[in-house]
Amino acid sequence: MADAEDAAGDDAAAAADDAAAADDAAAAVDDGYFNQYNFDDGMMWTNYAILPKKCIVYNDVDVIVYQIFEDGYKQCANDPIGTYYTSVPQFMEAYQAQLQDDSRFAGDDYVAPDNSEYIECTAKEVNGRQYYIQLGCTDGTSQSLSVNIYSDETCETRSDVDGYDDANIDVSDVQVPFKSCRGCVFWTDVTDDVVDDGYFENHKYDSPLCATVWNYGAVCDGKCQKMGLSVDREGWNGSDKVLLSILSIFGIAMVATIYQKRKLMSNKDALLEEAAMSAAGLQKSHVIGIMALVVLVIIIFASIRMKNTTWVLLLFVDFILFAYLMKLTVDSGVKTCGVGGDDSDDDSDDDDDDDDDDEAQRKGEGHTPPDVPATPPTLPAIT
Repeated sequence: MADAEDAAGDDAAAAADDAAAADDAAAAVDDGYFNQYNFDDGMMWTNYAILPKKCIVYNDVDVIVYQIFEDGYKQCANDPIGTYYTSVPQFMEAYQAQLQDDSRFAGDDYVAPDNSEYIECTAKEVNGRQYYIQLGCTDGTSQSLSVNIYSDETCETRSDVDGYDDANIDVSDVQVPFKSCRGCVFWTDVTDDVVDDGYFENHKYDSPLCATVWNYGAVCDGKCQKMGLSVDREGWNGSDKVLLSILSIFGIAMVATIYQKRKLMSNKDALLEEAAMSAAGLQKSHVIGIMALVVLVIIIFASIRMKNTTWVLLLFVDFILFAYLMKLTVDSGVKTCGVGGDDSDDDSDDDDDDDDDDEAQRKGEGHTPPDVPATPPTLPAIT
């Protein structure tokens, strides 16, 4: 009997806890959870979406560039209403608040990452020297965040350690999903007994991220939008390097083979080829210069990691070299066969001419003998 009463008491206590949690959730909605991000701007954020584009240093400040889209259900496929930027700390504070807000409405407990402390300017001692560090843009790419090093407590004057102004701190847990569209308002399935009648209407205006960047952001002009484009490229991986080496070696081998075959060309063929180039307004030096320029351009594009352009140019050069090599090979093979056949015909003609001469000599044709007198001349008498 006592056990039954205890069990009933436990169930009642659990029900009371659930009811209290439901009341807390409803109160959070009714009170406008994270009202400091709503600004009473009257924006119904459920109709909007945000797309973080890149992180750049603009006017000596690390900023995140983003676009705001109306009709968020289109997943940022339509034209944006504008392109804006705000400082990395401001954006990250709003983004962390958005994640906390989403977790709260989903009924989960949000635990901020340990490295989120670097969103604020933080003092740190490195090699016995006092520095200040704060989250900002990564050197060499516009698609990630790193902890930058500063020499002042306001994190405005950049400094460096061993030639780098990025600290060696793993902040993979506080990254922004660049080039990933997300709706401004997070929706989750809730039951009517957890929230009141005004939940669905009020929640349309709850967006810590979009509301913050909308109120604190600035318009990203043409110069701002062009920054960070040239470094947003993927580097060469192992497979790319292997294929790049194979295509380069193949091209070099074809150049060496072409050089050897051209040395074996007859003077007549060489003159004909030079005449064809002259008719096109080219000389041998021009062709060599063009090839050297193309190779230099390929090297430059490869060094700045323009992979698609590098592949196209390299394949094009290899194709041209292969086609010219095949032409030389076919021409040399045809000429070899042609020379052998001409010799046989010439020999046959010479033999026929010799036979005709012999036959003519046997028949006396074509030969006029000298005149022979019928009677010998009379010799003078000897006295």
